[in-house]
Amino acid sequence: MKYEAYAVPNPPTPGRPIIIDPEICTGCNRCVNICLMDILLPNTEKGGPPIILYPEECYYDGCCVDECPEVGAIRLNHPLMQRVRWKRKATGEHFRV
Repeated sequence: MKYEAYAVPNPPTPGRPIIIDPEICTGCNRCVNICLMDILLPNTEKGGPPIILYPEECYYDGCCVDECPEVGAIRLNHPLMQRVRWKRKATGEHFRV
């Protein structure tokens, strides 16, 4: 009897932990190898961007961004509550990074 197993990515939560630009990504899979939480899976297509399999388990440590040789291919997308916020005294405007 032949069994098949499938790895299907979870639907992204409202706060996607990392955003991969498929136009810049070369599919080198260095981010897959360095990820501490193993949330990434290599793409089955040669040269395709990695698949984010478990987005809710990301630690937002940025090692995948640091390891990527292509600048801008991966960027962290911190949840709104974790972003730095400041207020300009003169105008009272609020900003988030």
